[in-house]
Amino acid sequence: MAKKAQTNYLDYIPVISDKNTWSQENGKVTVHMVHRGFYAAIAQKFFHRPRVSHIDLDEMGSFIFPLLDGQRTVEDIAQLVKAEFGDKAEPLYDRLVKYLQILHNNGFIRFQGKDGQLK
Repeated sequence: MAKKAQTNYLDYIPVISDKNTWSQENGKVTVHMVHRGFYAAIAQKFFHRPRVSHIDLDEMGSFIFPLLDGQRTVEDIAQLVKAEFGDKAEPLYDRLVKYLQILHNNGFIRFQGKDGQLK
């Protein structure tokens, strides 16, 4: 049985997706997620669901999100997080990669690989 190739997220460059907007107030980041699509339209019309959800990020997430500028790698961001939060951020790489995977799976960010192609 062949082994799966491991993905090295430390070399990826995260970029904030332009599908949603975000704002920063008093150091806290809020992502404004617009619900699109057929099922979202039905939920809005019949179940009075909001068209836009506002997701407030925690302290560490609010620190990380503005750093996703398309210039810094995940490793660069990890070093900035370590400098800001110290031992409070440990286990640093596991937490950061998982956090970025969650943002990616929800469409808030995209990854730009070493070769410049979006992942």
